[in-house]
Amino acid sequence: MSVTIRPITLDDAGGFHAALDSVARERRFLRLTEAPPLARSLQFVASNLASGNPQFVAVDEDEIVGWCDICRSNEQDSEHCGGLGMGLLASHRGKGIGTNLVTAALDAARGKFERVELEVYASNIPAIALYQKTGFTHEGRRRRALLRDGVHDDIVMMGLLLS
Repeated sequence: MSVTIRPITLDDAGGFHAALDSVARERRFLRLTEAPPLARSLQFVASNLASGNPQFVAVDEDEIVGWCDICRSNEQDSEHCGGLGMGLLASHRGKGIGTNLVTAALDAARGKFERVELEVYASNIPAIALYQKTGFTHEGRRRRALLRDGVHDDIVMMGLLLS
């Protein structure tokens, strides 16, 4: 398996959408339980490209198998902050690809953002370990903030100061 990490292009929107849908339908890692309509994914990618938000994809042969993006906050007085989002197909987890995606996005964010933040489900131990390994620290915990399929989970808030 030879996976390439590279910046997303508009032509990748369909593959990004398919990967997002696959991870969302697992119902374990993302707020979404399915991808939004393809047109919204296309709009999201186009918006990131236009605004210079870092967004990277992991490509295995011609298939997008993961992504990582950092989107600038649109809240007043928090424009120096970005929110990290990512996902990786189940078949490609545990191989260092997530670390490479996060590292690429953070490298691209340096000089553009002062702070990157994220939320992760407390049950997602591998993701928490990945974020810690790439420099994020725990900043808080929202207890029982998620109730999906009758099961509660906490949301862990993590952040990284880039400057």
